[in-house]
Amino acid sequence: MPRSDRVLDIRRDPHSDELLARGGDCEAHSILQRAGFIAVVRVHETYHRAPTGLTEDDESRLATDAVARLRGAGYHVDCDTDFDTDAHPASYLPLGASVTHLAERIREATTTDEAAERLTELTATHDGILAALDEVLTATADFHDGLGQAADPYIARRLRYLADEHLRVIRTDLSETRNQLADRHAPHPGRSTCTEEVPVTEHERSAVCACPPPPRTLPAPPPPVAAGLRR
Repeated sequence: MPRSDRVLDIRRDPHSDELLARGGDCEAHSILQRAGFIAVVRVHETYHRAPTGLTEDDESRLATDAVARLRGAGYHVDCDTDFDTDAHPASYLPLGASVTHLAERIREATTTDEAAERLTELTATHDGILAALDEVLTATADFHDGLGQAADPYIARRLRYLADEHLRVIRTDLSETRNQLADRHAPHPGRSTCTEEVPVTEHERSAVCACPPPPRTLPAPPPPVAAGLRR
């Protein structure tokens, strides 16, 4: 039986006739959003709905595409008959995967130089990830400037504020962190790499590497005997 977070339900609500998707984990939620659904965050659950203003045919195409994408990623999807499909769309790594890979490389860093080199991809002034995020916020603000509704100029100003104030603080602090690491030239004491080599000063022929022995783990004491069971 699939785990509960690998199971989703995509159907029209029998009362409101809304197209809703329920269940799944964070990865499934990202797939739904890329298929065109909109997340609805409540206190006890997060579900997804179709955007407003779609025709019934458009909603059916959206739901069918989501079912195909989710099943292609290994999810079990229960759905209305109209949305059922055997299609297997091609899947590609999202842009965020490269940033996640960068986080993994930072977790694997064994020296301050390695950590600094990997943080540079975030903090590089011209083409770092944070500089690109600044461009995205500014472009989205520019898009709202001429969109036409009363709230759009406010949204544009808010996006520019996020770029000029909040993102600037993150870029400044992270750049300083990167520079401090680059100046230290030190190994991380908790992340030394085992070379599996015996130092030339080692006299014991049974030695296999220079790593310190792992900390000794004492066995857990047995649980106390309940007083009522003693005789």
